[in-house]
Amino acid sequence: MIHSADLVWWETATLGLYLAVLGLLAIYGLHRWHLVALHRRHRGQPPQPPGRFAEPPLVTVQLPVYNERYVVDRLIAAVCSLDWPRDRLEIQVLDDSTDDTVAVAAEAVARWRAEGFDIHHVRRADRHGYKAGALDHGLGLARGEFLLIFDADFVPRPELLREMADHFTDPAVGLVQARWDHINREHSLLTQVQALMLDGHFVVEHAARHRSGRFFNFNGTAGLWRRGAIETAGGWQHDTLTEDLDLSYRAQLAGWRFVYLADLTAPAELPVEMDAFKGQQHRWTKGSVQTGLKLLPRLWRAPLPLRVKAEATFHLTDNFSYLLMIALALLLGPVILIRAAHHLNWLYLVDLPLFFAGTLSVSAFYLWTLRETGGLTVRRVLLLPALMALGIGLCLNNGRAVLEALRGKPSPFVRTPKHRIERRGQRWTHLRYRAARSWLPVLEVTFGVVWTGITALAIWHGQYLALPILWLFPVGFLFVGTVSLGQRLGRSRTQA
Repeated sequence: MIHSADLVWWETATLGLYLAVLGLLAIYGLHRWHLVALHRRHRGQPPQPPGRFAEPPLVTVQLPVYNERYVVDRLIAAVCSLDWPRDRLEIQVLDDSTDDTVAVAAEAVARWRAEGFDIHHVRRADRHGYKAGALDHGLGLARGEFLLIFDADFVPRPELLREMADHFTDPAVGLVQARWDHINREHSLLTQVQALMLDGHFVVEHAARHRSGRFFNFNGTAGLWRRGAIETAGGWQHDTLTEDLDLSYRAQLAGWRFVYLADLTAPAELPVEMDAFKGQQHRWTKGSVQTGLKLLPRLWRAPLPLRVKAEATFHLTDNFSYLLMIALALLLGPVILIRAAHHLNWLYLVDLPLFFAGTLSVSAFYLWTLRETGGLTVRRVLLLPALMALGIGLCLNNGRAVLEALRGKPSPFVRTPKHRIERRGQRWTHLRYRAARSWLPVLEVTFGVVWTGITALAIWHGQYLALPILWLFPVGFLFVGTVSLGQRLGRSRTQA
């Protein structure tokens, strides 16, 4: 074993920082073990409504849309098929569109209004506040005591509202949230991995938090709100990119109780374009950090159990792990050289357990998710390496979002393009909407090439035990970067 005196100062500092980063990642990874344990402990405890409404309450369905020409008609048709008395249902199409979605939505609204539905096409002068602004504007016009919200890519089943409503016979309930399902799960490897990521959030995280008495959040859609909960919590605010997460925490801090129905699903469309997926991830990541900066001090001052405060802190700071992964990516190359130069093979006794504490906990989390959503078939388990690689590949995209939130950099609410993709392999490159483009895929491919070289360097120096850590980085960066660039090229050729 080599002593610290044999290392120059920068080598000692590099190794210390490297172990600190691995340690923090291991803590966030072990938190996933905790969520699985909570889920196991509380499974088989689905919430039951305390009673039944003697008469169905008046419900306003809010549909915030912005340039959704391919899916808005499908959305309105699904909402008009809800199993709820027409005289107790009001529908608002909150349309901020700037393209021919306006005409498509207006025609659909007129058609369903002629069928006897109380449906309104609501237009604003501008997009102030983006989605939060549209929902707030609609709230001022709404007649309903309860508000059911759907994004444009959702296709709610007829029974959804009826299954949700009776939970509000408990006057303390402020929100009932349904679980997302995925229309186009099988479209591609990208959508399959996205579906698994979201299933982990909805099937394990949400259920574990709700059933164990922790805070969980409204997901911006497929949720039924009590109007009073929105108003007493301070209403819709647009100082973060995740207005849903922000309002959720404010409402729970105000004393409202939330209900999560894990067995009630609302199908929706997953992004099929890598750039669209990364844009969505950027918005969610930045918004969650903004919400944490805004509300964590208030949460820790609140008279809440420590377990609630601790879980909320992990929830609202989890995306800092992307910065830690960037730091790990930058440190691994120098660490390999230091390890080889000083024959520090004993270091594996420290860093490999930390690494596996992080990665194996994530694997266990998603294996449990697969078990709870259809079983551990070989085909489904083989999605785990792709999921791990995608998580690494996203760290530049999402790390940038974290830094922007910390710097207080403002950014608009960028909608995720929807193409009405419902079948495996369905073509979409000829359709109008496209995600915003940036220089990031070039950097991701560059990182992938560099990390291929670093992996080769580790093999050259006989650092074979480092390979379980290293392989994720070149595969992840190259997967995310090349798919982005390849899809851009495909769209260009199609349009040409």
